[in-house]
Formats: sequence, C-alpha cells, structure tokens
Amino acid sequence: MPTPKTIELFLLDGTAAGRKKASLSNWTGVVFLLPRTTIETSRDRDDLRQTGVYFLFGTDDSDETKVYIGQACERKNGQGVLARIIEHREEKLDYWTHAIALITSNDSFGPTEISYLEHRFTQMARDAGRYDVANGNDPSIGKVTEEKRAELDEFITNAKLLIGVLGYRVFDPFNEARSVTPENPRELTDAKATATVEPLLYLTWGSAQATGRQTSDGFAVLAGSKLRPESEFTNTAPGSALKQRERYRDAIDSSTSTLVKDVLLASPSGAAAFVVGASVSGMAAWKTEDGVTLAELERRGE
Repeated sequence: MPTPKTIELFLLDGTAAGRKKASLSNWTGVVFLLPRTTIETSRDRDDLRQTGVYFLFGTDDSDETKVYIGQACERKNGQGVLARIIEHREEKLDYWTHAIALITSNDSFGPTEISYLEHRFTQMARDAGRYDVANGNDPSIGKVTEEKRAELDEFITNAKLLIGVLGYRVFDPFNEARSVTPENPRELTDAKATATVEPLLYLTWGSAQATGRQTSDGFAVLAGSKLRPESEFTNTAPGSALKQRERYRDAIDSSTSTLVKDVLLASPSGAAAFVVGASVSGMAAWKTEDGVTLAELERRGE
C-alpha cells in the first residue's frame, strides 16, 4: 500500500508558471520542470550539468500530446543534461514547450543507470498510451545486475510520482486497473494499490458493444470495444463524436470498427457519443454487468 508522502516543491522563479524543483525526503532524486522559455536562464545551474534523464513534452500540429525521452552524460566540457535539452531546441523537435530533467542530489548516475532508466521510462510511456512517444528507436536497456535493477526500479517509482505531481501523468494508463507491466509486476498505480479502481461499465447500442470505466481524469473506452461505424451516425450526432473518431483514428481497426487500444474521453456522455455516433446520456447508457446505470452507482456512492 502506498504511504503518505511529503513533497518539497521549490519555485525557482517565484511564480507558478516558472521553473520548479521537486524532491522527496530521504530520496536522492531531484526533478526539474523547465518551461522552454526558461532554458537560457538555467545555464548557470551546476546541478543541470550533471548526468541525467530528460523528457520533452508538448503538442504537435495535430493536437497530439507528445513526449521525447532521452539521456545525457556529463561531458568533458562540463555540460550535461541541460546541454542536451538545448541541443534539441536547436534541432527539429520544435513541438515541445516543457522539459523535465531527472538527476540526483549526489550526482551518482553513471552510463549504466541512465541507460536502464531511459529504457524503462520509454517502455512505460508507450505501455500507458497517454502520450505519443516521439523516440524513433527503443533505447538499450544496458547491462544491470539484479541488485542494481531493484534499486533503480525503486528510484523509478519515486520519479513517476514527482513527474505526475508536476502535471505529467505520462506513465499512468487511461484504464487505471491496467497498471502491472510485464517487466516489473511489482509496480502498481496508486489507483489499484488503494483499491479505488472504478467498476467496468458496458454500453450496447445497435451494432456497438463497448466496455469502459471512469478514471480520475475522464472516461476510458477500452480496447476491444466495437464501435458503431461512422456511416451509421445519426443526424443529431455531436460534432465532437466525429472529431474524436478522427483524433483516435490510429486506435480503431477500420475493417471491424474495433478499438485496438484504450482511449480517453472527457465525460461519460462524450464517450457514449464516440461509441454510438448519437447524442446519448452517458450516465444512463453506461451500465454495470447487472444493468445498474452509472447515475445509480454515483447515487449509491459506489
């Protein structure tokens, strides 16, 4: 079970929109959130010249949220993770607006550690499916002993927490129950560990047969759901339904109108419209296996 934690959040520029430094007591990790517009003013920070792992977050021209995950060693010229971030600013990765740099307070990262961390973070981000991972190749996992791997997996758990607190839930699946990764089954999301995962809900409407559940930041329609074809949309279908179908085009098998991965919608009604192509009350349409509506579940406090 997760235990309560105290996070120290330091506003380097004294404003909510500026640079942030986050840490936990009794943990060597340090996480920096750096808006792209503050990169130049960060050049004088010795801690950002260390070896570390970094994340570049933003939205592309198609409104897709993207993340690039990389690593950087301290170089002979004394430059490290910040210098690598600056290089990306000067390359073709122009979509990103914020960078996160992950280092240690005792500068203890070596090539083995950052290779493993880069590999695991990239894998977890792809498994979660919240962001389009912009990395072209899979980073090498490197050679780590089982002792070092256990140590780094614990480090990753704390890093995920702080990165999420800073506003980037890049490692949390939409479907919060789907939280155990094959490579590290000990990792659980807070939702599962505290037994707060919402029940599965079902929607049947014409040819559509979908499964979903409420999550902490929207309504997830789950992989395997059969959607009503767009050719059967009603005249009163919300414009948002077509827009979301286009947004999640890559998540839909066009030959069978079946979802091949989980997608997140803003509300139960938005999710229902996405599934059936009509104006639908999600609170009434989504039901448990026993036929209890979502509205009734909420009234019961379940």
